[in-house]
Amino acid sequence: MRLAEQLDGKRFLLTGVTGFIGEALMQRLLVDLPGTSVVALVRPKPGQSGEDRLRSVLRKQVFQAAGEADDLLKTRVEALEGDLAAVPELPEGIDVVVHCAGDVSFDPLIQDAFTTNVIGTRQLVERTLAVSEAQGRPVHYVHISTAYVGGRRRGAVPERAVDHTVDWRAETAAGMRLAERIEEDSRLDAQLRRFLRAAERDHGRAGPLTVAAAAEERRRQWVAEQQKAAGKERGRTLGWTDCYTFTKSMGERCVEELAAPVVPTTILRPSIVESALKHPYPGWIEGFKMAEPIILAYGRGELTEFPAAPDSVVDIVPIDHVVNAILKASATPPPLSRPAYYHVSSGNRNPTTFRDLYEHVRAYFTEHPFDSSPEVLPTWDFPGVDKVERQVRTGERLARLGDRALALAPRSERARAASRKLDKARGQVDFARRYMDLYKAYTEAELRLVDDNTLALHRSLDPADVELFGFDTAVVDWTQYFEKTHCPSVTSQMRKYEEIRRRRKQAEVTGLRPPRPVEPGAAPVLAVFDLAGTLLPGTVVDTYLSLRLSQLDAPARIAEFGRVMRHLPGWIAAERRDRGSFLRSLFRGYAGVDLDALETHVDDVFAPRFLEQVSSDALRRIQAHRDAGHRTVLMTGDVRQVTRPLAGLFDEVVCTELDEERDAAGHRRASGFLTSPPLVGEARAAWLRRYAEVEGADLAASYAYADSHSDVPLLRTVGNPTAVSPDVPLFRAARASRWPVADWAASSPARRLRVPQQVLAGTD
Repeated sequence: MRLAEQLDGKRFLLTGVTGFIGEALMQRLLVDLPGTSVVALVRPKPGQSGEDRLRSVLRKQVFQAAGEADDLLKTRVEALEGDLAAVPELPEGIDVVVHCAGDVSFDPLIQDAFTTNVIGTRQLVERTLAVSEAQGRPVHYVHISTAYVGGRRRGAVPERAVDHTVDWRAETAAGMRLAERIEEDSRLDAQLRRFLRAAERDHGRAGPLTVAAAAEERRRQWVAEQQKAAGKERGRTLGWTDCYTFTKSMGERCVEELAAPVVPTTILRPSIVESALKHPYPGWIEGFKMAEPIILAYGRGELTEFPAAPDSVVDIVPIDHVVNAILKASATPPPLSRPAYYHVSSGNRNPTTFRDLYEHVRAYFTEHPFDSSPEVLPTWDFPGVDKVERQVRTGERLARLGDRALALAPRSERARAASRKLDKARGQVDFARRYMDLYKAYTEAELRLVDDNTLALHRSLDPADVELFGFDTAVVDWTQYFEKTHCPSVTSQMRKYEEIRRRRKQAEVTGLRPPRPVEPGAAPVLAVFDLAGTLLPGTVVDTYLSLRLSQLDAPARIAEFGRVMRHLPGWIAAERRDRGSFLRSLFRGYAGVDLDALETHVDDVFAPRFLEQVSSDALRRIQAHRDAGHRTVLMTGDVRQVTRPLAGLFDEVVCTELDEERDAAGHRRASGFLTSPPLVGEARAAWLRRYAEVEGADLAASYAYADSHSDVPLLRTVGNPTAVSPDVPLFRAARASRWPVADWAASSPARRLRVPQQVLAGTD
């Protein structure tokens, strides 16, 4: 009997339709088996109902042959809102339940793995039993597991229940308790102090709220790492490769105990599921699976070796073979209490080894390299796990040493270039470490997945169905599959990304985009500029020394310079903790200064030399914002007297104000104190938000330019941030956030713009 006849009129309940296998299964049901209908269990998301999510899936191109999405939802497809954490009651009229959903991550949080793979499975089985009883006929329960559910076994693996005595109920309860205990441990005093110290070290200059957010993020990361490690280690101590295979095995045992005695039960175990051989079209794949990151990293030259034995089998099966096996198994219910087991795999009768995979991938990239591919592709010698592990450890150690060196390096383009190279190298090492940890057990597994039951099921197909619904993996030509189908498919998206990066790089070469003019009647747009390190090279200390020392006679100049040098090491250390305290200490040097004389000195002597240091690129950018109708703001921790030469270019100057007092002669003199705390770190962002609120400005359309990691809160406040000649931490933050990076080095006098007259006028 043809498969379409066997399944005609059948109503399927599917889980996991937004995942790879579930979507592929629903597509084949709707396109190639028109007599079937589907109830899809779909989890709603914030702002998106389960039906809307299902509609998005049905609108994909591969479903077009079945009809319009809205028509399908009216006639053949029903959305059942819910998830595996709380499975709702199933509607009556269900003939087959196919449980495709599951946590497929190799390193999930232990509670997520148990919730999805065990607790959710138990709830779905219970709902299946309930609907079977309600409708007076049994539902065929089809459970999609994994071929690696047997754990760290070697040799032939039969198609039957895994031989173990682990109590799935006890392990589930223990796993959930362990996750809660890790969460509680993260809040102990000792742990919190450790998180806070690390956050202060990295983000102290930005301000206490940034530090607090970073400390909490470190706590969350620690919790996630510990919860992942707990699941992995528990699985390994019981003989499984990781938490994924461990919890999938517990889910299988749940099905065997609860479902098999009551309803027909089938368990399918696919191996490594990859792109389609034929249906819906060759190379169809959704998302990255197990092999794709390895293939892409090799093509970019980032994976120079792999921890696998060259003769070990990498058991890959195309997605359409998996789906075809599910469909035929769904039409072939087994007797009660005798669950059917099927290995959907290739390694038993059509094996391909890791060396074969490497040679196919190398051949493909030799003919079709990425833009980022090296001139000479890596050669894998398969030296063994131990040697690869040593290489990874060496790379990790060198990355740590590089970070320490960069922390001491002065700010420069060379330091940023070194940071870029180090980050790339660290990415390669982290990638190798991740795949060492995740896939090591799989690369060492010398399994032979017996597939006698699956082959017999395939041979039971009507001969007229073999072309469309066959799943004998012995027919796969691996050279054709990898080099002509799979690799072109999985690299196509990366080639699109490379084109985008190429365009972005071209845009970077041409400089920053011109500021957008303000539309008539639109909210004001702000352009905020930092001073030291952004508009001109150097630091606040440089401008202080330049101004202060130029006022003094030789003995006083030497004394003041000595004072600064004595305090400088302590100030540098203090700046990392609290930039405000550092500025207060520095500006104590103005104590007793005649402020009227200081301002006259700035206008007559200091301003010309100061303006020569200002970057002409920065002046052009300021003028471009003024021409665009933007409100320009100078924001600096320096004192107002230093800003006088530039005051004419800015609508607002936000700076540090020296406290003053009158002497006996009535002269204004600096007291050595400030009128208010210096505006640094988070205080800048707070000032800008308040200013925008009062002025009705549009921060999403506004701009900000700064050079220091302490200005990250300010840069994140606007929609158009730019890192200017950044220090290494800001450079890394900018790259992570894809902010533009500009280098506004002061030009030589011959190439500088002539200082605009309004700048000089502002000093009168």
